[in-house]
Amino acid sequence: MVKTAADKWKDTVIKYRKNCQKILEISDNIRYAGIVNAYGRTLTGMIKPNLKPLLQSEDFKNELFVISTLISLRRDSVGAIGKLEHVVLQHQKITIVILQKNNVTYYVSVNRKEKDLEKTIASIKKTI
Repeated sequence: MVKTAADKWKDTVIKYRKNCQKILEISDNIRYAGIVNAYGRTLTGMIKPNLKPLLQSEDFKNELFVISTLISLRRDSVGAIGKLEHVVLQHQKITIVILQKNNVTYYVSVNRKEKDLEKTIASIKKTI
């Protein structure tokens, strides 16, 4: 049986969801893992159970739009400076780690008390 485009999309989203679950399992300090397309739309995402989101829904949509715009604008400079490895945004309460693979953006929030952020980032890269 030949898979339709809808079936292929469903399989892709399931794969992304499994990646998010694996990312959440890397560290107890990872709060959220999500995957965003080039337009800032969430393809899938999950927050650790029993945690309250820090941003309201509309604020989070705006955050993802800003991130996707940043990533899209950076694509033009890949030839000159190389492929983006990751971005770390340090906030007072959390750290945001942004990675890109296959034209989607992984958005991961991590508690500031994470001891070895570089090790955590390396583990996320292996997972995706």
